[in-house]
Amino acid sequence: MKEQTETGKLKEGRYVVVDDEPCKILTIATSKPGKHGAAKARIDVVGIFDGQKRSIVQPVSTKVYVPVVERKMAQVISIAGNVAQLMDVKDFTMFEIEVPEDKIATMVAGAEVQYIEALGKRKLDF
Repeated sequence: MKEQTETGKLKEGRYVVVDDEPCKILTIATSKPGKHGAAKARIDVVGIFDGQKRSIVQPVSTKVYVPVVERKMAQVISIAGNVAQLMDVKDFTMFEIEVPEDKIATMVAGAEVQYIEALGKRKLDF
């Protein structure tokens, strides 16, 4: 799910969709309007799920999409290798999620963990 807003209304620390990937805004630099053009904004972002840094430059009046990023809780059902099976504590949906190598030792069956969900993707939030 995503909403639409103008580039000029974005703030650092919020989220924006760049290349169909939900990203967190690191910095925003806005230039003054020139003699023949509108003010432009340079936005540096990092992908929530892929960790890739991106930059976009566009007029402040351009419409952009803002993803709805939700933090949710889930219970760990089982762990097989580096994949954990989780169940959402509110709507009881079951899903599998990949666990980073350095965090597998902290995962225990029956424990509750927090995860992030945006645009149909999920990631554990440590």
